[in-house]
Amino acid sequence: MFINLFLENLNTLPAFTIAVAAMFGVVVFRYFLVAGLFYFYFHVWKKEAYLAYKISSKAYTRGQFGREIGWSLLTSFVFAVAGGGMVLMWQIGYTQIYALISWQDIWYIPCSLLLAMLLHETYYYWLHRLMHIPKLYRYFHKVHHDSLVTSPWTAFSFQPSEAVLEALALPLIVCFVPIHYGVVVFLLTLMTLSSVINHLDIELYPPYFQKHWFWRWWIGATHHALHHKEFRYNYGLYFTFWDRLMRTESPTYSQKRFK
Repeated sequence: MFINLFLENLNTLPAFTIAVAAMFGVVVFRYFLVAGLFYFYFHVWKKEAYLAYKISSKAYTRGQFGREIGWSLLTSFVFAVAGGGMVLMWQIGYTQIYALISWQDIWYIPCSLLLAMLLHETYYYWLHRLMHIPKLYRYFHKVHHDSLVTSPWTAFSFQPSEAVLEALALPLIVCFVPIHYGVVVFLLTLMTLSSVINHLDIELYPPYFQKHWFWRWWIGATHHALHHKEFRYNYGLYFTFWDRLMRTESPTYSQKRFK
């Protein structure tokens, strides 16, 4: 199928190259904008004000930010290739992405967003657990865990093998789920924002967050920081439900803070 698709659309390769270049620019800009703003505000400008909300007392390692940014640029390129491929597949009719919308269908927009997030959550949770298998870990996930204390720059710090597997999620989803292109753009932005917040190492959510009937199903910085600290717990992306169902949520999480 994919060989035939390639042969039938050789004339689209220049457009694909342009799409990848444009996507790379967008992904890199969004990464530096979101991660940079969060780092500057919480770790520089308002550092003293948020010391009480800092999760880890350990210092960042020498050269950590530079390494994270370097890996993140490689990840951004991988994401750009996946994004360019998704645009190409959309243009030639191999996805369920649509552009036109009627008022009668407006209810479907939030439903499609939630469905895409649930599917992405499921894909990522099981992929994440798979990458923690010792024989696979060093080839797929070690780079990300080199950041024992996370920062906003950790958000995209993956080795290329992991980046490829993560980049496949959304193109696979849009092949089967009808979804407006605006929802795709929103979801991509949400991915960046949530990843930066989860790696901030400062808990932004209030104390009642973990026990609230709605918010306890969402992942915050403490939840994910525990994954970097303890390795074998808290594999989720947006939500906590898979960790709760599979009993992989850290027992430490109920303590709210740790150092």
